[in-house]
Amino acid sequence: MTANKWFFSFLKKYRWMMGAALCLTTVISALAIVNPYISGLIVDDVIIGGKYALLPRLIAALLVITGIRGVLRFFYQVIFETCSQGVLYEMRDKVYRKLLQEDFAFYNKKRTGDLMSRQTGDMDAIRHFVAYVIYSLYENALLFLFALFMIFTVNVKLALCMLAVLPFTGLTTYLQSRAVRPAFQRNRNCFSSLNAFVQENISGNRVVRAFAKEDFEISKFNRENDAFRASQLDASKIWKKYLPVFEILSHMLMIILMLYGGYMVIQDEITMGNLVTVNGYLWMLTVPLRMAGWWVNDIQRFTTSVEKIYATYIEEPGVKPPCEGIERKHFDGRVEFRNVSYRADDEEIVHDIDFTAAPGQSIGIIGSTGAGKSTIMNLLCRFYDTTAGEVLVDGINVKNLDLYELRDNIGMAMQDVFLFSDTIEGNIAYARPDCSFEEVKRAAIMADANHFIQSLPDGYDTIVGERGVGLSGGQKQRISLARALLKDPAILILDDTTSAVDMETESYIQEQLRKIEKKCTIFIIAYRISSIRDCDLILVMNNGRIIERGTHDELVAMDGYYAAAFRNQYGEIPEEVKEGMRYGTEQI
Repeated sequence: MTANKWFFSFLKKYRWMMGAALCLTTVISALAIVNPYISGLIVDDVIIGGKYALLPRLIAALLVITGIRGVLRFFYQVIFETCSQGVLYEMRDKVYRKLLQEDFAFYNKKRTGDLMSRQTGDMDAIRHFVAYVIYSLYENALLFLFALFMIFTVNVKLALCMLAVLPFTGLTTYLQSRAVRPAFQRNRNCFSSLNAFVQENISGNRVVRAFAKEDFEISKFNRENDAFRASQLDASKIWKKYLPVFEILSHMLMIILMLYGGYMVIQDEITMGNLVTVNGYLWMLTVPLRMAGWWVNDIQRFTTSVEKIYATYIEEPGVKPPCEGIERKHFDGRVEFRNVSYRADDEEIVHDIDFTAAPGQSIGIIGSTGAGKSTIMNLLCRFYDTTAGEVLVDGINVKNLDLYELRDNIGMAMQDVFLFSDTIEGNIAYARPDCSFEEVKRAAIMADANHFIQSLPDGYDTIVGERGVGLSGGQKQRISLARALLKDPAILILDDTTSAVDMETESYIQEQLRKIEKKCTIFIIAYRISSIRDCDLILVMNNGRIIERGTHDELVAMDGYYAAAFRNQYGEIPEEVKEGMRYGTEQI
């Protein structure tokens, strides 16, 4: 399917309304030929012929025709605007739904501001095309043809002289359309880039201020702004080149009428009334010629916008739900990785990951930055698909499970905490909007967030800023944890969730997690050993591989990577402690 066919699939629903509106447009265009004809009769029959009794009836006819055209114009413009808003609503809804289906890889490559421009500026270009350009083109084409036909009925030679302007108009229109298309593509690209830059800098305003980089960002903004202005000016140069030609061609009709038409009146080939009639039709010829350049711009802007929206829409996610996914409302929480590997952009992220987590177990994952800790959890949630091996939940490959129900059974407190511009209660209850306040409060207590929430002026009704602005890092982490706990999942993933809280708070949270250990399988990704030391199984990762595994005591006794990390965080391990761990006579 092409971009234009995709667009017309939305317009098809409104074809009857559009057809009715175009019929009204046809009637209005046909009625437009009456008034100049009546004006000619007034000159020939009333002013020159002296038939003054006809004047009231002719004036009444002028007023009635003008009133009918005004009423019908109101109705068809309302219809076109209604159709444009309907098309825009359905297209924006469909594009937004498709954006929600895209996977992480899509958003890793796209900028938020660029995607926003698809839903704003590009959509508005489509609305303008449906609401104005379609009927304007159709109406003016009819006016031109009707006027030309009527001039032929008055005098063929005069009509042929005016018709001689058309080939030059067509050539100019063709040349402008070729030149303006790439200009509009550059314009939309520059607009998207500027929009993305502004969105990013507004979101990162605190970082800019923290590093005193206002001048640096202003200079970058000026470059983006200059590029957008340059693209606009490049487009305007095309208009500057061709629009005067259209103006000249339209005025040529006036010159032809005044010179040749006046000569014909003198030679008695036509009457003065005929000249007035043709002059009344003149605007029906000049307006289409003068507007042709603007319509070319509008059409090219519309075409470019549709193509950019469609190009975003047709990008298929790498992770697709199965055609007939296995549906299970609740999982036991058994997780198994069988020789799992994952590559992205020709880089191996994780390799040969193999482990099993029984229902109710807690699994700790530790390792250096970039070791692949978060990636294996993303593979479990099927945010990405494995390139080799299998990830199984309750013995079923996640690729065969219903994607919605898989993720609905997983609670995740992400490393990058995102809070919506909503109340704290709304953020915690995001996974279960219909839950009671008592359940929200219970989750907040488990995450050790209740006391600081109640200390806020509006408590749970406090509106947090975008991305949780106004809260500390630790407070955002605890709200994120409460949100995951409220979901009551079969599998709970905590990705560096307590890195910004103090040791006392972390200890309290771990105590609360132990209370739900048998209810769900817990994965804890952390850099601090204190966060994972009590886990049933600890996986140590480095360079995308599991290099060590075991309990805390077993890993310390191995005296490898984990033991070195333990020493760095807690100091040197006494020899007697090592011996005690080795023989199981002493616990740390």
